[in-house]
Amino acid sequence: MDTYSTHCGKNPTACPGIAERQAASRSLTISSAASRVAPAATLLLRDAQPQDELEQRLVECAVQADLEVNRRWFGGRRPNDDECLEEVEVEVDGCMESMTRAAALGREKHVVALSCARELMEESSGGTYSIEPRYRFYRTNGVLERVSSEEEKRLLAKGCSQGLWRTIKPDLVLHEGGNRLVACRAFDFKFPCLEGKRPQWTRYGKKSAFAGSDQGTIYSEALGCKAVIISPVGVIR
Repeated sequence: MDTYSTHCGKNPTACPGIAERQAASRSLTISSAASRVAPAATLLLRDAQPQDELEQRLVECAVQADLEVNRRWFGGRRPNDDECLEEVEVEVDGCMESMTRAAALGREKHVVALSCARELMEESSGGTYSIEPRYRFYRTNGVLERVSSEEEKRLLAKGCSQGLWRTIKPDLVLHEGGNRLVACRAFDFKFPCLEGKRPQWTRYGKKSAFAGSDQGTIYSEALGCKAVIISPVGVIR
C-alpha cells in the first residue's frame, strides 16, 4: 500500500518538510554511528578517507548495515572475538551451510549495504551501474564475459557451481558509456568482525582459477579500473 509515509519517502519534494527531516535523520544516524565505532576502528578513518561524495555515501551505507545487523543480533553492541569465531548454520541457496558467525554477519550486512547502495544509485543521475554483476574472466588472454543472473541461477540450481569457477562478483560496478563490460569504478563492501582487524581483500584459495591473488587484484585486472573496499571505517585502496 502506498501510504503517505511511503509516498513521501519516494517523493520527498512533494511533501513539505520531509526532505529536510530525512536529511537531518541521515546526518544524525551517521553521527551516532561514528560515535559508536570501536576505538581501534576509529584510527583507521585517518588513512581511509572517502575521496568524493559517492564514496562518502557508500561508507554511510556500510555504517548503517553494520549498526542494523549488530542491533538485530546483539542489541547494538559489537560482537566479541569469541562470538565472531563461533560456528553457526546458515541457509545458502536453499542448503544449510556451516560458517563462522563473522561470515554470517558479513552476509547479512552485505544485504543491507547493497540495498542502501541501490537506493543511492537510483537517486543519483549518474550513469549505468550494476549491483553484484557476475563476470567470467579468462586471465591468460584478458577476455571478460558477462554472466547473466539467469545463467548463474540455472547453474546453481543444477548444482553445477563448477560452471562459475573462473568468475568474479564485485558488489558495485559503475560503467562507462552504458557498456556493462566497461567499468570505470568498482567497489566491494567488507565488514571485519574481529576487534582491530583491518578490512582487506579476500585471497583466492588453491583450487581457484585465481589462486595466489586477492580479489582486488583480479577485479582491477578484469575490469580495467581500480577496485576499492568500502567499510564502516572508511575506504581502503
